[in-house]
Amino acid sequence: MIKLFVGLGNPGAEYEATRHNAGFWWIDALSRELQAPLTLDKSYHGQVARTTLNGKTVWLLKPLTFMNVSGKSVAALARFFKIAPEEVLVAHDELDIVPGQIKLKFGGSHAGHNGLRDIHAQLGTDDYWRLRIGVGHPGVKSEVINWVLKKPSQEHRVAIEECIDRALKAVPALLAGEMEKATMLIHTSQPPRPKPPRRTEPED
Repeated sequence: MIKLFVGLGNPGAEYEATRHNAGFWWIDALSRELQAPLTLDKSYHGQVARTTLNGKTVWLLKPLTFMNVSGKSVAALARFFKIAPEEVLVAHDELDIVPGQIKLKFGGSHAGHNGLRDIHAQLGTDDYWRLRIGVGHPGVKSEVINWVLKKPSQEHRVAIEECIDRALKAVPALLAGEMEKATMLIHTSQPPRPKPPRRTEPED
């Protein structure tokens, strides 16, 4: 089960609406959903919320260290409360997924994402869950930094907000450790289309 939900981003008003802060948007939405307000806790270098769901303690964390040092915050809280890496879920912006799509993934490389890179280093493992929030790719590698530090179009922002809302519906499954069910809820953006009725050939 997930005991620690983390949202990645950069602190400060100038970054608030940028693509790189999609993880912050997710954790803010989760904080509202769970009615667990985030408050500054310098011990963990970020904003923290603690709540109890189904008799179990759940943590929300928004590192305020800047993206490249996110692991400092995540590792500080996880180690103090003895939360194992596989009980951590990190929400972050994902270039390789289009806006409006969101994916759940366990383990694997950081794919150049500096927030994940530092979490890998600080936890000493890549065995934690990621909630990959699609922000799209500029198409040219040299433009990636400018892209993530800019605001998405209104159309893309709405699409991202919709997929964040959809992912919130998977939280009970994430808390229960039902990761397959959570994956289905998160990855299914639209209900499956009904199959057309089979045509029957008229009998001679």
